[in-house]
Amino acid sequence: MKKMIFTIITGLMAVVLVACGGNEESKKAENDDQATTAESDQQKKLEAQHVDENETVAIVNDQKILGSEYNSALAYIQGQMQQMGQNPTSKDAAEQVKKHTIDNLIGQTLLLQQADSYTASEAEINKQLDEMKKQFKSEEEFQVALKQSGMNMKTLETEIANDIKLNQYIEKEVPVGEITDEEIQEMYNQFAEQGKSSGQEVPKLEELKPQIKQSLQQQKQQEGLAQQVEELKKNAKIDIKI
Repeated sequence: MKKMIFTIITGLMAVVLVACGGNEESKKAENDDQATTAESDQQKKLEAQHVDENETVAIVNDQKILGSEYNSALAYIQGQMQQMGQNPTSKDAAEQVKKHTIDNLIGQTLLLQQADSYTASEAEINKQLDEMKKQFKSEEEFQVALKQSGMNMKTLETEIANDIKLNQYIEKEVPVGEITDEEIQEMYNQFAEQGKSSGQEVPKLEELKPQIKQSLQQQKQQEGLAQQVEELKKNAKIDIKI
């Protein structure tokens, strides 16, 4: 499960990239006509999977998940699939994307409900906000991206606070535990085997050990979160509306 703060930054940066791309297009209009038309058609297909922003897509323990949240999460997953060379608009893929989006939102909502007893201080929120602003060239660019993303500062600060509380909850309730040398060696062996089969030079274990350890920690945390969500679902009242 990706951290929410990363999703927020990704959404804001996407707005900036779209806003800054217009000048370049005019320089190669003739060669890009067909590509632009294809991209436009694809974008229409992607947007056709969206729902009304005010529609209730699901209710989790009396808490509504709105279409605006669904559309944002959907667009992120669609983008991830496109980066992997997959078409999220095919019939089968569209159904999978819809289910994956709803499942993610339900899981996130259940976890946030559990994390609500934790607190995020103003200093912590401001620190995260400052780190986010560093991703932009100026305060003005940040404000433009924020406005075009459909959020305001209050909404953004709320999302940041939720992220902080969720991380506190995860650290306490879903501990990763120790990563053993045996686990690191096993993953390295798998990586080395893949590298050799593709003719690539494989770095020594000591060079890759920090990255492998971090990868194993993330994997264990994701598995723990998935188990936690499944347990929470057993006692939750969930009503999917779409």
